[in-house]
Amino acid sequence: MRAPAVYIMASARNGTLYTGVTADLSRRVFQHREGFVPGFTARYGCKLLVWYESYLTMLEAIAREKQIKGGSRKKKLALIEETNPRWLDLYESLA
Repeated sequence: MRAPAVYIMASARNGTLYTGVTADLSRRVFQHREGFVPGFTARYGCKLLVWYESYLTMLEAIAREKQIKGGSRKKKLALIEETNPRWLDLYESLA
């Protein structure tokens, strides 16, 4: 999926959450899953893609990422539960 996107990775259901933005969601999630990205996601084991939204421009995606990061954990959990109540790993659906 090569389009600007905002995404949330999780360590487990209701676990540690990471919100990010990318121009190539499939590649970026693969990097997180394989531990190629040092930092937060590797340290906390955030390997499950539990939510994402695609955008036409990177500016829109960055604005949405900032909005989500500025929100509470409760709002992030509600966002995930709204579209992915079973907390399935959405990575396989990207292909």
